[in-house]
Amino acid sequence: MPIFTGLSKTLGGTEKETPKQQYFYGLVQKNVLVTGANGQLGSEIKAIASRMNLPFCFFFTDADVLDITDIRQIDTFVDEHRIQYLINCAAYTAVDRAEKDMEKATAINATAVANIAQVAVKRGVKVIHISTDFVFDGLSVVPYKETASVKPLSVYGRTKLAGEEALQAGGGDWVILRTSWLYSEYGTNFVKTMMRLMQERERLTIVDDQWGGPTYAADLAEMVIHILQFAEEQEWKTGIYHFSNKGETTWFRFAEAIKRLAGITTCELIPIQSHEYPSDACRPAYSVMDLSKIASAFNVEIPRWEEALSRCINKVLSTKLNAN
Repeated sequence: MPIFTGLSKTLGGTEKETPKQQYFYGLVQKNVLVTGANGQLGSEIKAIASRMNLPFCFFFTDADVLDITDIRQIDTFVDEHRIQYLINCAAYTAVDRAEKDMEKATAINATAVANIAQVAVKRGVKVIHISTDFVFDGLSVVPYKETASVKPLSVYGRTKLAGEEALQAGGGDWVILRTSWLYSEYGTNFVKTMMRLMQERERLTIVDDQWGGPTYAADLAEMVIHILQFAEEQEWKTGIYHFSNKGETTWFRFAEAIKRLAGITTCELIPIQSHEYPSDACRPAYSVMDLSKIASAFNVEIPRWEEALSRCINKVLSTKLNAN
């Protein structure tokens, strides 16, 4: 009994949908393993699962429950819990620290994905793997398509690309979702950090020559769930897909929008160039991704980044208000 697939699905609205629109009846639940479940995306998937009666039984794990660098642990967990889908949200995402911690970054971003691929093929599990815009060198002047050449500039980017390649080489059924500039009301991210710093300082300098597409993790989580639903109701579509919110911006302009939407008036924002903000890892100057493939393949309408940001900030502010 389909609810989303086969029809155009507008992301960013699960909180507004009525039970009749969002609930499933008469379907056998499928078991879904979510790794890295305490991160931003995993937390958003948990939130959706808690408020929607989905035909999936989720097993949310993190490193303290399941070490995905140990292939035996993955295989045992998948076998014992009869897992049919695996959403890999786990990643080493400390971009600068990865430059000096390549061994750990490789273990989590590459070796662990190879382990997942091997177990998935053995057990017949379909995999959704989260990757990054950092697989690109940033020299393009138009949004990157999935077929664009990859040339990562950092250890983080190279290890994430190695994970992509391991998953593809393993065969089986997989979806790779490349995303960018991820934020949410959970964890530590640019949006929450900016909101805090703007209230603590008189002025902030923000890089204004790096372009990208902000991604609200709640919308990405909806996309992930939608892919599962699509697989159950229509078909599984193996491939690489790009996902962010629509539109593009710089970190400085992103910060300006955060300041405006959060109603902050006391902090001066000053644009600077990348070379004025030295970092260990080199970042792509332009990593905007073309979203047409995923929108067409799964019949989705993706919200613009400004609208998604507004929803996130409203949630953050509401949470603070309720806490007080």
